[in-house]
Amino acid sequence: MIYTIGHSTHAIETFLALLARHNIAAIADVRSAPFSRRNPQFTRSNLERSLDAANIAYRFFGKELGARSEDPSCYRKGKVQYELLAQTALFRRGLGRLAGQAAQQTTAILCAGKEPLECHRTILVARHLDMPVAHIHADARIEPHPEALGRLIRQLRLPPEDMFRTHDDVIAEAYRLQGERIAYTRPASQGDMMSA
Repeated sequence: MIYTIGHSTHAIETFLALLARHNIAAIADVRSAPFSRRNPQFTRSNLERSLDAANIAYRFFGKELGARSEDPSCYRKGKVQYELLAQTALFRRGLGRLAGQAAQQTTAILCAGKEPLECHRTILVARHLDMPVAHIHADARIEPHPEALGRLIRQLRLPPEDMFRTHDDVIAEAYRLQGERIAYTRPASQGDMMSA
């Protein structure tokens, strides 16, 4: 089992209490840029210090599993394409490293967003992990990944399945639609240089 969590605007004490409540021993930070001007307690250096004081390990995975890929082949019209990013060797190595981390310690994948369905930790990373995933919500509630996907399908008003599509087809469509909606778009000056 591996967990996910969004730091949102929590006070560091609240965040650490959420981790303690679920016996999280390690954080796998998948933010491409682990910096927060609005919430400086979650800037990498500050977060590492707080986690260390709470005896929680910090591991950075943003280079491999971050949503803002540095690989230009992962972009179309300036927007990152999760399907392309997930096929890169770097992403696959990151998944392997993350699975190894989770095998050693109870691990939570960290990103910024409060709502798991609005974040690449769920729509990109959790999708490609070959292990059970559960999301820790701000109220400490645990939502298993299949339940989160069911919620996403309802939000997108997709039929659970029909005579033309299996449930797996519907899940793939939900991932695609949500990925398109939330994926990182480069600023226009950078995006214009990407291929169409």
